[in-house]
Amino acid sequence: MICTEKSDALFAESLKHIPGGVNSPVRAFRAVSGKPFFVDRAKGAQVWDVDGNEYVDYVGTWGPAIHGHAFEPIISAVREAATSGTSFGIPNPFEVEMAQLIKTFFPSIEKVRMVNSGTEACMSAIRVARGFTKRDKIIKFDGCYHGHHDSLLVKAGSGALTFGSPDSAGVPAEFTQHTIVIPFNDEAAVKKVFEANQGQIAGVILEPVIGNAGVILPKDGFLELLRELCSANDSLLIFDEVMTGFRVARGGTQERFGIKPDLTCLGKIIGGGLPVGAFGGRADVMSCLAPEGPVYQAGTLSGNPLAMAAGIAALKSLESGEAHEKLEALGAQLEEGMRGAAKEAGIPVTYQRCGSMFCGYFGNHTVHSLDDAMKCDRDQFAKYFHGMLQEGVYVAPSQFEAGFLSTAHGDAEIEKTVNAATKILKSL
Repeated sequence: MICTEKSDALFAESLKHIPGGVNSPVRAFRAVSGKPFFVDRAKGAQVWDVDGNEYVDYVGTWGPAIHGHAFEPIISAVREAATSGTSFGIPNPFEVEMAQLIKTFFPSIEKVRMVNSGTEACMSAIRVARGFTKRDKIIKFDGCYHGHHDSLLVKAGSGALTFGSPDSAGVPAEFTQHTIVIPFNDEAAVKKVFEANQGQIAGVILEPVIGNAGVILPKDGFLELLRELCSANDSLLIFDEVMTGFRVARGGTQERFGIKPDLTCLGKIIGGGLPVGAFGGRADVMSCLAPEGPVYQAGTLSGNPLAMAAGIAALKSLESGEAHEKLEALGAQLEEGMRGAAKEAGIPVTYQRCGSMFCGYFGNHTVHSLDDAMKCDRDQFAKYFHGMLQEGVYVAPSQFEAGFLSTAHGDAEIEKTVNAATKILKSL
């Protein structure tokens, strides 16, 4: 058994000062009936907790660590930028370079604005869509998470044509009355919503590959249908690529599946591990933003020089395409090994992967929607999670979170992970 004495003491102290002892709910490990460990340091594909335990990390700070932890080009870029100041609230050259880089990776983005988080990016994109179309209603999909702002923190109501209800205390129902929630991959529901709300839909927002309910891929033709319906109804198609951007391909899901959205939300990797987000798209749509247009959006720390320097270093290391070739190969290797481990153990697991994102659902049913994902065996996952942690492998502490590979992972980490999974799955 690994020792967690110091982590346990820190968590007990943290509970006295921080709600739930954590600054983001999933970190509390409540989904797996456990207590979190506290990290001391991280390097490459490994993290070490305050008790000295070492883990192969597949959380990767929830996605940004595409090059692994403490990636030297990022560390050097931040160190050098910091010598000139940590924040200005004045335009700096890094912002221009970052915008140019993003446009190179995402041709659908003609203009882009930096913000401080993925939540801000999605919130701002929705505001722009409403301002540009002069319409109020937004379609989102059950299981897609777009940050914790009020209008999108909503779950499905009683049917595809009903409005959602707030998914959190503190969100008035009136704030979500223009948000329509339908099941992911349900083409018939999408068509019905557009038919019932002609001339009223400002936009459709979605994670084109869901990464906040595990990993759920779009069915063939689903993204194409959304593009077609949005174009035919003068609505904006908004891809939330905060998680998938640069992850599933250099140019995100829009490159992988060949679909061009009107607006794109980005985050995670473009900060190189520092807090950052961005949203961008068609020039005519983005020109609605102040000071050019009437849609207001602002942020004192937007374009922060440290975050920009870190993100530029991260993106430049992806330019050649070699990183994504490695990530795709590693993903296939891990997928083959994990499928084999489940088969050898006789445990039904539905393994889903897109690029360097992956998830194993405990069950033998296909997963195309949140309802499908909810049918999995969460108790079995909790046992698996704790077993893997004891073997020195850290996967996300929830059945409904994606796992992430990095270029720092290699054959040794994959082999250790598959061996650990085989052992733990056989014990279930």
